[in-house]
Order: sequence, then C-alpha cells, then structure tokens
Amino acid sequence: MDTKERMYIVLQKRDVSQSELAKKTGTTRQTINSYIHGRHQMRLEAIVLIASALHVSVDYLLGLNEKEEVASQQYLDAWALSKNLKEALAIDTLKGDIAELEKESAKPDFWDDMENSQKVMQKIGSLKAKVQSYENVKNEFDDALVMIELANEEEDADLLEDCTSSVEEIEKKLESLTLSTLLSGEFDSKNALLTFHAGAGGTEAQDWAEMLFRMYNRWGERHGYKVSTLDYLDGDVAGIKSATILVEGENAYGYLKGEMGIHRLVRVSPFDSSGRRHTSFASVEVMPEIDDDVDVEIRDEDIKMDVYRASGAGGQKVNKTSSAVRLTHIPTGIVVSCQIERSQHQNREVAMRMLKSKLVEIKERENLERIEDIKGDQKEIAWGSQIRSYVFMPYTMVKDHRTNFEMGNITAVMDGDLDGFINAYLKMKSVEGVE
Repeated sequence: MDTKERMYIVLQKRDVSQSELAKKTGTTRQTINSYIHGRHQMRLEAIVLIASALHVSVDYLLGLNEKEEVASQQYLDAWALSKNLKEALAIDTLKGDIAELEKESAKPDFWDDMENSQKVMQKIGSLKAKVQSYENVKNEFDDALVMIELANEEEDADLLEDCTSSVEEIEKKLESLTLSTLLSGEFDSKNALLTFHAGAGGTEAQDWAEMLFRMYNRWGERHGYKVSTLDYLDGDVAGIKSATILVEGENAYGYLKGEMGIHRLVRVSPFDSSGRRHTSFASVEVMPEIDDDVDVEIRDEDIKMDVYRASGAGGQKVNKTSSAVRLTHIPTGIVVSCQIERSQHQNREVAMRMLKSKLVEIKERENLERIEDIKGDQKEIAWGSQIRSYVFMPYTMVKDHRTNFEMGNITAVMDGDLDGFINAYLKMKSVEGVE
C-alpha cells in the first residue's frame, strides 16, 4: 500500500470525513480528495499534518512501519512545537517592536541621553537575539524535513536514521525556546544579580563558593550574556567568602531565579591530607536588577556606608584607594557591597541598585505589602535545606531536590551546563501555576 491508500484506510477506521480532516489540517476537502485519488502528490509537511490529525505515526503513512500508533511521535511533536512556537513567542510582535525601536534610534537627538540610548540599544539587541534564535531553529527543522523527504524517496534507511536524530535534537531546542514563554513574571525580563556566600566550614566552603561562582559565569557565557563581577572577597586560604556578579541579557532573572538557595557539595577534600570525604555548603542569592523605572523608597538615615580598599580575584589589588563601598540597610540588616567601579561615588550608585534589587526580591518572595515589613531573620536560609546536591565521591551525580532532575556528568554541570535543571524548574512552576 502507498501513502494515499493508508490515509484512506485510517480515515475509514477513525470514521473521519474528508471535510473533517480538511478542517483539522487547515486545508480544503478538494485538496484531501486529490491526495486520496492521487491527483496531487503529498509533500512531507502535509503528511505530518495529516498524521497528527489522525493520531497515527508518520512512519505508518509513509509505509516504513506497519504499526499505526506513535512509531515516530517525535515528528508529530516537533512539528507541533514548530508550528505553534512562532505564535507563542509573538515573533511578529517582536519584529514590530524592533522596527519601532530602530526608528527611535535613528532620530538625530537619540544619543543626547546616553543612559536611555544604551537601554534602547540593549533592548534591540535582546529582541533580535530572540527572533534569530527562533528563525535558526525553524530553518534547521525545515532542512531536516526536506532531508527526511529525500530519504523516503530514495528509500535510504541510513539517511532516514540520521534525519531522525537531527529532528530529536531540534525538538530539544524548540522545547527550550518554548520554555521562554513561561517567563511572564514582573521582573523575569530583567538582568540578574547573583551573590555567593560560603557556608560554615572555612576553606572547604570557600572553595565551593568559588566553584559555584565559576559555574554561573560559564553558564552566562554559554548563553551569550554579559557577566560582570561587582564584588569579590577572597577566602582566607583559597576560594571566596562572598562575591556578586551581574548577568545582563533578556530574561536573565527569569531563567536564574530558581537557582536561589543552598547548594551542597560532597567530595574528597583537596585540602585534607587524610583524603577524607567532606560535605560543604554555599548559598546563592538571585535578584532582579532594579532600574530607576521601579520606585523603591530608601531613607538616607536607614543606610550605613563603609568604605574599604578594593581587591580582585586572587587577592590582586585593583585600586590603591578606599573606593569600594559596603552599604548596610539598618532596618533589615541587609548588606551589599561593590568594588567594580573606580570611584567611591560610582560604587555607591551600583551598591544602591543592588540594595533596591534585594529589597524588592524579598518583598516579592515573601508576599509583603511594604518594604518596611521585611525583617532581618526572613532573609536567612537554613543550612540543611539545600535545593541541590553535587556529589563527586563515591559516585558522580548532581540532583535537584525540588524537581528530582539529575545529571551524572558532573564535569559538564560545573562547566555551566545547567539548562536541564533550569528547564525542569520552569516546567514544575508552570504546572503549579506559580510564576
């Protein structure tokens, strides 16, 4: 039997009329009739649509498998994702926004307000990146479908197998892009501030905090985000006591907000001559970067400012003057610091933005009505309530305790391969109906 005969048989089995099939596939009854009677050859796109509408596998309609049900469901799933993704990502709307912003950037006085112009250009760049990501994956999928069609015509089983693998990889990319549509929270589109704190345990915990610092830097680089170090406090022997980075780019906070919490490490310590196994903890705080568009009132009398000499990673002095700034919000006890800028004034400005971001993040997380309702003890995270464990010994495994997602390739994880954990968290929250 050829494809048209198999389609006709399934229509009869499913008791689906040609008109009903036409409606489900977005075509006409005349077109369906011409397929059945061989007046028009069905392209692969049409076969995929028909297979999806009739709930059978593409392989069955193509004569590659005698089983009707879900033999090649990845074709159907990938096709559905590809077909719906453009609408889900609002690609046409994004292109319109880009055009409007580029029109604004072409005005003669655009660069008079340098701060605003930089924000506009950053927005244009992030929107273009999102559109390009969609178009790249869509083009890959279209190319794969053409190769599948060629493989079927030539009855090349090896080529068809290669194409199937390609479709599976593309499907993963489509799913990842689709997850970005879940980022609808008030601050999800913002840049992200990540602060790392070593837990109890001295050098062990400080080394672990530095490993996390590197891991998230690598994740940002993998995704084309700009990552800047705002503060860095060296450990006593190795590692760091604390550090803060700024991850700049579209939806940085939306993707990283689920990384907030306690991270647990189990390994044989490189600092223990006895070769004993140690457990270390470090915390990761994640905050959206709050710009001037968000009104946060902080009274001057509620701020205590300390200045100190800045230092870089590894103890390298980056400034001989006391330009680094540490701000303490007296009502809540929240402390932020910045040393990245050359002047004390600039560091204070950055530190104030960090403080605003921290206050807003806590307010949202605790569902509080006012900033004044924040209490110092509410910001504490209890050791032992870790969100994720990283085991280097006696086996290798990284497991998220909220989603149960796990990976055995710990080297890849520590090198920034965190998408599986991030995507699992976003999926869990979407099911729960929580932003």
